[in-house]
Amino acid sequence: MGQIIQFTGLSGAGKTTLSAALLEWGLQQNIAIKLIDGDVYRQTLCKDLGFSKADRLENVARLGAYAASIAANYDFVIIAAINPYEEGRNNLSEKYNAALIWLTCDIETLISRDPKGLYKKALLPDGHPDKIHNLTGLNDTFEIPASPDLIIDTGLTDSAQALAAAVQFLSRRLHRQDPATHNLSPI
Repeated sequence: MGQIIQFTGLSGAGKTTLSAALLEWGLQQNIAIKLIDGDVYRQTLCKDLGFSKADRLENVARLGAYAASIAANYDFVIIAAINPYEEGRNNLSEKYNAALIWLTCDIETLISRDPKGLYKKALLPDGHPDKIHNLTGLNDTFEIPASPDLIIDTGLTDSAQALAAAVQFLSRRLHRQDPATHNLSPI
């Protein structure tokens, strides 16, 4: 049975970038990894949901249920979503034994990265037609995870260091499950 890993963090913190690197690492190590990217599933499985607290919790619940339904086919199923509420993260942990990796980053770095232009829109003056009023961590809630299994500060580490930390974490979890299964090494 595959393990569910949840990534949490603000927009631009590196959830998708790190997930893509882990997919490549998994291919090289013959480790089956499935990525459930919150942005992608917002367009399909969760396209009927908005950004209220109830909708955000429902979004995460659906991603968790989908992850659990396919977990037997993979070593790891990674849910990469902002997942801003402790309640949502705890529900995944309790229901599916999902480990939590928090990708943290200071807001100044996130604003300078701004790969989707979201911070720029959130910082527009009130009344501007393009202003985003619900950008998590800037003008909407992001609850700091109380007890993540791993914290990676992507403002202080480069992508190779972040990948090495995640690989070490996943390797330990895989060895706990079945130490004879894989011979693992970082990229």
